[in-house]
Amino acid sequence: MNDAVLTREERVVFALRDLYRRYGYLPYRMSKFEEYELYVRNKEFMVGDRVIAFNDTNGKMLALKPDVTLSIIKGGEDRPGEKQKVYYDENVYRVSRSTHRFKEIRQAGLECIGEVDLYDIFETVSLAAKSLEAIGGEYLLTVSHLGLLTDALSRTSTDPAFPSEANACIAGKNAHDLKTVCDRFGVGEGDYDALCRLLAANFAPSDVPAFLSTCPKSEAAEEIGRLAALLSASPYADKIRFDFSLTGDVNYYNGFIFKGFLRGIASDVLSGGQYDGMMNKLGRTSRAVGFALYLDLLEALDEPEPGYDVDVLLLYDGGNDPAVIAKEADAIRAAGKTCTAQHAIPEKLRYRELKDLRKEGTQC
Repeated sequence: MNDAVLTREERVVFALRDLYRRYGYLPYRMSKFEEYELYVRNKEFMVGDRVIAFNDTNGKMLALKPDVTLSIIKGGEDRPGEKQKVYYDENVYRVSRSTHRFKEIRQAGLECIGEVDLYDIFETVSLAAKSLEAIGGEYLLTVSHLGLLTDALSRTSTDPAFPSEANACIAGKNAHDLKTVCDRFGVGEGDYDALCRLLAANFAPSDVPAFLSTCPKSEAAEEIGRLAALLSASPYADKIRFDFSLTGDVNYYNGFIFKGFLRGIASDVLSGGQYDGMMNKLGRTSRAVGFALYLDLLEALDEPEPGYDVDVLLLYDGGNDPAVIAKEADAIRAAGKTCTAQHAIPEKLRYRELKDLRKEGTQC
Protein backbone atom coordinates (compact mmCIF):
# COMPACT_ATOMS: atom_id res chain seq x y z
CA MET A 1 0.00 0.00 0.00
CA ASN A 2 1.25 3.49 -0.87
CA ASP A 3 1.36 5.41 2.42
CA ALA A 4 1.45 8.69 0.52
CA VAL A 5 -2.26 8.39 -0.32
CA LEU A 6 -3.27 7.84 3.33
CA THR A 7 -4.10 10.56 5.82
CA ARG A 8 -2.28 10.65 9.15
CA GLU A 9 -5.40 9.26 10.83
CA GLU A 10 -5.60 6.34 8.39
CA ARG A 11 -1.91 5.49 8.81
CA VAL A 12 -2.29 5.54 12.58
CA VAL A 13 -5.36 3.27 12.48
CA PHE A 14 -3.56 0.66 10.36
CA ALA A 15 -0.56 0.73 12.71
CA LEU A 16 -2.77 0.36 15.79
CA ARG A 17 -4.72 -2.56 14.35
CA ASP A 18 -1.47 -4.40 13.69
CA LEU A 19 -0.14 -3.55 17.16
CA TYR A 20 -3.21 -4.73 19.05
CA ARG A 21 -3.57 -7.94 17.04
CA ARG A 22 0.03 -8.85 17.88
CA TYR A 23 -0.91 -8.67 21.55
CA GLY A 24 -3.89 -10.97 21.08
CA TYR A 25 -6.64 -8.36 21.12
CA LEU A 26 -9.54 -9.21 18.82
CA PRO A 27 -11.49 -6.68 16.74
CA TYR A 28 -14.80 -5.50 18.13
CA ARG A 29 -17.51 -4.33 15.75
CA MET A 30 -20.73 -2.62 16.69
CA SER A 31 -23.69 -0.87 15.12
CA LYS A 32 -23.79 2.88 14.70
CA PHE A 33 -27.00 2.83 16.73
CA GLU A 34 -27.63 1.90 20.35
CA GLU A 35 -30.67 2.12 22.58
CA TYR A 36 -30.97 5.67 23.85
CA GLU A 37 -31.88 4.43 27.33
CA LEU A 38 -28.38 2.94 27.76
CA TYR A 39 -26.84 6.42 27.63
CA VAL A 40 -29.58 8.06 29.71
CA ARG A 41 -29.02 5.55 32.52
CA ASN A 42 -25.24 5.92 32.40
CA LYS A 43 -24.60 9.49 31.30
CA GLU A 44 -22.24 10.02 34.26
CA PHE A 45 -19.79 7.69 32.50
CA MET A 46 -19.83 9.53 29.19
CA VAL A 47 -17.59 12.27 27.79
CA GLY A 48 -20.32 14.93 27.83
CA ASP A 49 -24.03 14.23 28.23
CA ARG A 50 -25.37 15.30 24.84
CA VAL A 51 -26.59 12.55 22.53
CA ILE A 52 -28.05 12.59 19.02
CA ALA A 53 -31.30 10.62 19.35
CA PHE A 54 -34.11 9.66 16.98
CA ASN A 55 -37.15 7.37 16.77
CA ASP A 56 -36.78 4.05 14.97
CA THR A 57 -39.56 2.80 12.68
CA ASN A 58 -40.99 0.77 15.58
CA GLY A 59 -41.10 3.83 17.83
CA LYS A 60 -38.10 2.84 19.98
CA MET A 61 -35.71 5.66 20.79
CA LEU A 62 -32.22 5.09 19.38
CA ALA A 63 -29.03 7.11 19.55
CA LEU A 64 -26.00 7.55 17.35
CA LYS A 65 -23.42 6.00 19.63
CA PRO A 66 -21.41 8.58 21.60
CA ASP A 67 -19.36 5.93 23.40
CA VAL A 68 -17.87 2.50 22.69
CA THR A 69 -16.98 1.16 26.14
CA LEU A 70 -20.59 1.13 27.36
CA SER A 71 -21.61 -1.03 24.40
CA ILE A 72 -18.70 -3.44 24.96
CA ILE A 73 -19.65 -3.89 28.60
CA LYS A 74 -23.32 -4.29 27.79
CA GLY A 75 -22.62 -6.91 25.11
CA GLY A 76 -20.25 -9.05 27.20
CA GLU A 77 -20.66 -11.48 30.06
CA ASP A 78 -18.62 -12.52 33.08
CA ARG A 79 -16.81 -15.84 32.71
CA PRO A 80 -14.59 -16.94 35.62
CA GLY A 81 -10.94 -17.32 34.62
CA GLU A 82 -11.40 -15.69 31.22
CA LYS A 83 -10.42 -12.29 29.89
CA GLN A 84 -12.15 -10.52 27.03
CA LYS A 85 -9.48 -8.59 25.15
CA VAL A 86 -10.82 -6.48 22.31
CA TYR A 87 -9.76 -3.46 20.29
CA TYR A 88 -11.91 -1.15 18.24
CA ASP A 89 -11.75 1.48 15.55
CA GLU A 90 -15.14 3.14 15.53
CA ASN A 91 -16.82 6.43 14.74
CA VAL A 92 -18.62 8.00 17.67
CA TYR A 93 -20.97 10.96 17.55
CA ARG A 94 -20.62 13.60 20.21
CA VAL A 95 -19.53 17.15 20.87
CA SER A 96 -15.90 17.49 19.84
CA ARG A 97 -13.47 18.89 22.41
CA SER A 98 -11.77 20.86 19.64
CA THR A 99 -14.81 22.38 17.88
CA HIS A 100 -17.45 22.17 20.68
CA ARG A 101 -19.99 21.06 18.08
CA PHE A 102 -21.43 17.64 17.25
CA LYS A 103 -18.95 15.75 15.14
CA GLU A 104 -18.32 12.28 13.79
CA ILE A 105 -15.15 11.35 15.66
CA ARG A 106 -12.92 8.42 14.88
CA GLN A 107 -11.87 6.73 18.08
CA ALA A 108 -9.54 3.78 18.57
CA GLY A 109 -8.81 1.89 21.73
CA LEU A 110 -8.83 -1.38 23.59
CA GLU A 111 -10.44 -3.02 26.60
CA CYS A 112 -9.33 -5.89 28.83
CA ILE A 113 -12.25 -7.25 30.86
CA GLY A 114 -12.24 -10.17 33.28
CA GLU A 115 -9.87 -11.21 36.05
CA VAL A 116 -7.59 -8.24 35.47
CA ASP A 117 -4.27 -8.43 37.31
CA LEU A 118 -1.03 -6.44 37.50
CA TYR A 119 0.25 -7.93 34.24
CA ASP A 120 -2.86 -6.74 32.39
CA ILE A 121 -2.44 -3.23 33.78
CA PHE A 122 1.24 -3.21 32.79
CA GLU A 123 0.38 -4.49 29.31
CA THR A 124 -2.34 -1.86 28.86
CA VAL A 125 -0.07 1.00 29.97
CA SER A 126 2.68 -0.32 27.68
CA LEU A 127 0.25 -0.48 24.75
CA ALA A 128 -0.84 3.08 25.50
CA ALA A 129 2.79 4.18 25.16
CA LYS A 130 3.23 2.14 21.98
CA SER A 131 0.03 3.70 20.58
CA LEU A 132 1.39 7.21 21.11
CA GLU A 133 4.66 6.16 19.52
CA ALA A 134 2.76 4.87 16.46
CA ILE A 135 1.43 8.38 15.82
CA GLY A 136 4.94 9.79 15.65
CA GLY A 137 6.53 12.83 17.22
CA GLU A 138 7.28 13.54 20.86
CA TYR A 139 4.88 12.08 23.41
CA LEU A 140 4.44 11.62 27.14
CA LEU A 141 2.31 9.17 29.11
CA THR A 142 1.37 10.18 32.67
CA VAL A 143 0.27 7.55 35.20
CA SER A 144 -1.35 7.82 38.61
CA HIS A 145 -3.37 5.79 41.09
CA LEU A 146 -6.58 7.24 42.47
CA GLY A 147 -6.16 5.31 45.70
CA LEU A 148 -3.10 7.30 46.73
CA LEU A 149 -4.90 10.65 46.50
CA THR A 150 -8.17 9.30 47.90
CA ASP A 151 -6.38 7.90 50.95
CA ALA A 152 -4.53 11.17 51.51
CA LEU A 153 -7.71 13.26 51.31
CA SER A 154 -9.61 10.94 53.67
CA ARG A 155 -6.77 11.18 56.23
CA THR A 156 -6.73 14.97 55.98
CA SER A 157 -10.39 15.74 56.72
CA THR A 158 -13.54 13.84 57.59
CA ASP A 159 -15.76 16.53 56.07
CA PRO A 160 -17.50 14.94 53.03
CA ALA A 161 -17.24 18.23 51.09
CA PHE A 162 -13.45 18.49 51.45
CA PRO A 163 -12.27 15.83 48.92
CA SER A 164 -14.03 17.30 45.88
CA GLU A 165 -12.82 20.85 46.54
CA ALA A 166 -9.25 19.81 47.35
CA ASN A 167 -9.20 17.40 44.43
CA ALA A 168 -9.99 20.21 41.98
CA CYS A 169 -7.07 22.28 43.30
CA ILE A 170 -4.66 19.35 43.12
CA ALA A 171 -5.74 18.47 39.57
CA GLY A 172 -5.04 22.08 38.54
CA LYS A 173 -1.73 22.09 40.46
CA ASN A 174 -3.01 25.15 42.30
CA ALA A 175 -1.27 25.22 45.68
CA HIS A 176 -2.59 28.70 46.50
CA ASP A 177 -6.26 27.73 46.21
CA LEU A 178 -5.53 24.44 47.97
CA LYS A 179 -4.24 26.45 50.96
CA THR A 180 -7.46 28.47 50.98
CA VAL A 181 -9.55 25.27 50.96
CA CYS A 182 -7.45 23.68 53.70
CA ASP A 183 -7.75 26.77 55.91
CA ARG A 184 -11.52 26.81 55.42
CA PHE A 185 -11.80 23.15 56.51
CA GLY A 186 -9.39 23.55 59.43
CA VAL A 187 -6.58 21.46 57.91
CA GLY A 188 -3.21 21.91 59.62
CA GLU A 189 0.07 22.91 57.96
CA GLY A 190 1.48 19.39 58.11
CA ASP A 191 -1.44 17.87 56.26
CA TYR A 192 -1.45 20.75 53.77
CA ASP A 193 2.25 20.14 53.06
CA ALA A 194 1.56 16.43 52.51
CA LEU A 195 -1.09 17.29 49.90
CA CYS A 196 1.32 19.73 48.25
CA ARG A 197 3.85 16.91 47.87
CA LEU A 198 1.23 14.97 45.92
CA LEU A 199 0.33 18.07 43.91
CA ALA A 200 3.96 18.51 42.86
CA ALA A 201 4.86 14.82 42.55
CA ASN A 202 6.09 13.98 39.06
CA PHE A 203 8.60 11.15 38.76
CA ALA A 204 10.23 8.80 36.31
CA PRO A 205 9.30 5.18 37.10
CA SER A 206 12.75 4.52 38.61
CA ASP A 207 12.30 7.41 41.10
CA VAL A 208 8.90 6.30 42.38
CA PRO A 209 10.17 3.98 45.18
CA ALA A 210 12.03 6.85 46.86
CA PHE A 211 8.87 8.96 46.87
CA LEU A 212 6.71 6.10 48.16
CA SER A 213 9.09 5.62 51.07
CA THR A 214 7.88 9.00 52.38
CA CYS A 215 4.20 8.02 52.08
CA PRO A 216 2.08 5.99 54.52
CA LYS A 217 1.95 2.31 53.61
CA SER A 218 -1.20 1.34 51.75
CA GLU A 219 -2.51 -1.06 49.15
CA ALA A 220 -2.37 1.73 46.56
CA ALA A 221 1.27 2.51 47.36
CA GLU A 222 2.20 -1.16 47.04
CA GLU A 223 0.48 -1.45 43.65
CA ILE A 224 2.19 1.72 42.41
CA GLY A 225 5.59 0.40 43.45
CA ARG A 226 5.08 -2.88 41.62
CA LEU A 227 3.92 -1.21 38.39
CA ALA A 228 6.71 1.36 38.55
CA ALA A 229 9.28 -1.45 38.81
CA LEU A 230 7.89 -3.09 35.67
CA LEU A 231 7.74 0.17 33.72
CA SER A 232 11.24 1.27 34.74
CA ALA A 233 12.59 -1.81 32.93
CA SER A 234 10.51 -1.19 29.78
CA PRO A 235 11.74 0.50 26.57
CA TYR A 236 9.33 3.36 27.24
CA ALA A 237 10.55 4.27 30.73
CA ASP A 238 11.81 7.68 29.58
CA LYS A 239 8.41 8.49 28.05
CA ILE A 240 6.40 7.70 31.20
CA ARG A 241 5.94 9.88 34.27
CA PHE A 242 4.09 9.13 37.47
CA ASP A 243 2.07 12.27 38.17
CA PHE A 244 0.08 11.90 41.39
CA SER A 245 -1.89 15.09 40.80
CA LEU A 246 -3.62 13.30 37.92
CA THR A 247 -7.25 12.74 38.85
CA GLY A 248 -10.33 11.16 37.33
CA ASP A 249 -14.01 10.60 37.98
CA VAL A 250 -14.19 8.20 40.93
CA ASN A 251 -17.63 7.06 39.72
CA TYR A 252 -15.93 5.80 36.56
CA TYR A 253 -12.34 5.02 37.46
CA ASN A 254 -10.63 3.24 40.32
CA GLY A 255 -7.00 2.28 40.76
CA PHE A 256 -4.62 3.25 37.99
CA ILE A 257 -5.43 5.98 35.50
CA PHE A 258 -3.30 7.41 32.72
CA LYS A 259 -3.30 10.10 30.03
CA GLY A 260 -1.25 10.51 26.86
CA PHE A 261 -0.02 13.75 25.35
CA LEU A 262 1.56 14.69 22.02
CA ARG A 263 3.69 17.76 21.37
CA GLY A 264 1.62 20.23 19.40
CA ILE A 265 -1.75 19.31 20.95
CA ALA A 266 -2.91 21.17 24.06
CA SER A 267 -5.13 18.46 25.57
CA ASP A 268 -4.66 14.75 26.18
CA VAL A 269 -5.18 12.56 23.10
CA LEU A 270 -5.31 9.30 25.06
CA SER A 271 -7.19 8.57 28.27
CA GLY A 272 -7.65 5.36 30.19
CA GLY A 273 -7.48 3.40 33.38
CA GLN A 274 -9.27 0.86 35.51
CA TYR A 275 -13.06 1.20 35.56
CA ASP A 276 -14.40 -1.46 37.91
CA GLY A 277 -17.01 0.98 39.24
CA MET A 278 -18.52 1.38 35.81
CA MET A 279 -18.62 -2.40 35.42
CA ASN A 280 -20.45 -2.78 38.74
CA LYS A 281 -22.97 -0.08 37.82
CA LEU A 282 -23.82 -2.05 34.67
CA GLY A 283 -24.28 -5.27 36.64
CA ARG A 284 -20.93 -6.87 35.80
CA THR A 285 -18.65 -8.48 38.39
CA SER A 286 -15.49 -8.50 36.25
CA ARG A 287 -12.68 -6.00 36.55
CA ALA A 288 -11.64 -3.89 33.57
CA VAL A 289 -8.87 -1.69 32.21
CA GLY A 290 -8.59 0.06 28.86
CA PHE A 291 -8.03 3.30 27.02
CA ALA A 292 -9.32 5.39 24.13
CA LEU A 293 -7.33 7.38 21.59
CA TYR A 294 -9.12 10.45 20.22
CA LEU A 295 -8.07 10.54 16.59
CA ASP A 296 -9.96 13.74 15.75
CA LEU A 297 -7.43 15.69 17.84
CA LEU A 298 -4.67 14.65 15.44
CA GLU A 299 -6.01 17.27 13.05
CA ALA A 300 -4.12 19.82 15.17
CA LEU A 301 -0.79 18.31 14.13
CA ASP A 302 0.90 19.81 11.12
CA GLU A 303 0.27 17.59 8.12
CA PRO A 304 2.56 18.68 5.27
CA GLU A 305 0.62 18.97 2.05
CA PRO A 306 2.12 17.27 -1.00
CA GLY A 307 3.59 19.65 -3.53
CA TYR A 308 1.49 18.15 -6.30
CA ASP A 309 -1.91 16.51 -6.61
CA VAL A 310 -0.65 14.25 -9.40
CA ASP A 311 2.69 13.50 -11.01
CA VAL A 312 1.54 13.53 -14.65
CA LEU A 313 -1.36 15.27 -16.33
CA LEU A 314 -2.13 13.43 -19.57
CA LEU A 315 -4.08 15.52 -22.08
CA TYR A 316 -5.95 14.01 -25.02
CA ASP A 317 -8.87 14.83 -27.34
CA GLY A 318 -11.32 13.07 -29.62
CA GLY A 319 -8.63 12.47 -32.21
CA ASN A 320 -6.65 10.14 -29.93
CA ASP A 321 -7.18 6.37 -29.97
CA PRO A 322 -8.45 5.19 -26.53
CA ALA A 323 -6.01 2.25 -26.73
CA VAL A 324 -3.12 4.68 -27.12
CA ILE A 325 -4.34 6.79 -24.21
CA ALA A 326 -4.61 3.69 -22.01
CA LYS A 327 -1.13 2.50 -23.04
CA GLU A 328 0.43 5.88 -22.20
CA ALA A 329 -1.37 6.12 -18.84
CA ASP A 330 -0.44 2.54 -17.89
CA ALA A 331 3.22 3.17 -18.75
CA ILE A 332 3.26 6.23 -16.49
CA ARG A 333 1.70 4.34 -13.57
CA ALA A 334 4.02 1.37 -14.12
CA ALA A 335 6.91 3.78 -13.57
CA GLY A 336 5.53 4.51 -10.10
CA LYS A 337 3.93 7.84 -10.93
CA THR A 338 0.36 8.99 -10.47
CA CYS A 339 -1.52 10.01 -13.58
CA THR A 340 -4.82 11.62 -14.50
CA ALA A 341 -6.14 11.75 -18.10
CA GLN A 342 -8.08 14.90 -18.98
CA HIS A 343 -9.41 16.82 -21.97
CA ALA A 344 -8.22 20.14 -20.51
CA ILE A 345 -6.12 21.39 -17.61
CA PRO A 346 -8.31 21.49 -14.45
CA GLU A 347 -8.32 24.93 -12.85
CA LYS A 348 -6.82 24.04 -9.46
CA LEU A 349 -4.96 20.83 -10.25
CA ARG A 350 -1.28 20.83 -9.23
CA TYR A 351 0.77 18.61 -11.51
CA ARG A 352 4.49 17.93 -11.79
CA GLU A 353 4.57 17.06 -15.48
CA LEU A 354 2.28 17.52 -18.47
CA LYS A 355 2.11 15.11 -21.38
CA ASP A 356 -0.05 16.26 -24.29
CA LEU A 357 -1.19 13.51 -26.67
CA ARG A 358 -3.07 16.10 -28.73
CA LYS A 359 0.31 17.14 -30.11
CA GLU A 360 1.50 13.66 -30.92
CA GLY A 361 3.15 13.08 -27.58
CA THR A 362 4.92 16.43 -27.24
CA GLN A 363 5.98 16.85 -23.61
CA CYS A 364 5.94 20.30 -22.01
